[in-house]
Amino acid sequence: MAITGNLNFNLNLVLPVARHMACPPRVPSFLFTRGRGAWSPSLLVTRAIDANEFLGDFGARDPFPAELESSFGDKVLGYGNTEHKILIPTITALGLSQQECAPVSSAQPPISLDDAQTLIRKVVGWRLVNEENGLKIQCLWKLRDFKCGVELINRISKVVEAEGHFPNIYLEQPNQVRAELWTASIGGLSMNDFIVAAKIDQIKTSDLVPRKRVWA
Repeated sequence: MAITGNLNFNLNLVLPVARHMACPPRVPSFLFTRGRGAWSPSLLVTRAIDANEFLGDFGARDPFPAELESSFGDKVLGYGNTEHKILIPTITALGLSQQECAPVSSAQPPISLDDAQTLIRKVVGWRLVNEENGLKIQCLWKLRDFKCGVELINRISKVVEAEGHFPNIYLEQPNQVRAELWTASIGGLSMNDFIVAAKIDQIKTSDLVPRKRVWA
């Protein structure tokens, strides 16, 4: 099959360009023509490449004179004599489930209602209960059957045993378990209650709850 016509091949599209070069390079353009059965290049013109034509604006620029006069660079953090420290996260920065229960003195006041309402948002499925003998937190699980209820109680006991802070657990109805946490020695809630609640939240229960029906 014969090829007719001219092929215009521009090297501008394949040569890398440096954006901030003081003098843009001049790149020749070639016109490929066919003569006597072969394609041969012939020099057409030479033009300068504008780097922005292909690379666009990177967003970097030199500071304006007014910016230099304002000494804006002195206000930027990162001096050569800056002291860098790696800080160990404090207890308040850790999640509740990552903390450990601490001894509670009987002279320690219980957590206030406002603080309890803030902490209850960090434990899933638990609710605040305000009773005559103080604030408590409770959680209720509806399970598949009686055996699943017993299994959940066993799983909870394994988790809380290491903390030494135990909830009251009730097996209500054949397939319902309720856990209740509070610190009796101070007549209300302590951080230990929320720490244990967060650890209980991590217990796997997907194999114990009723299976959802999938309709075709």
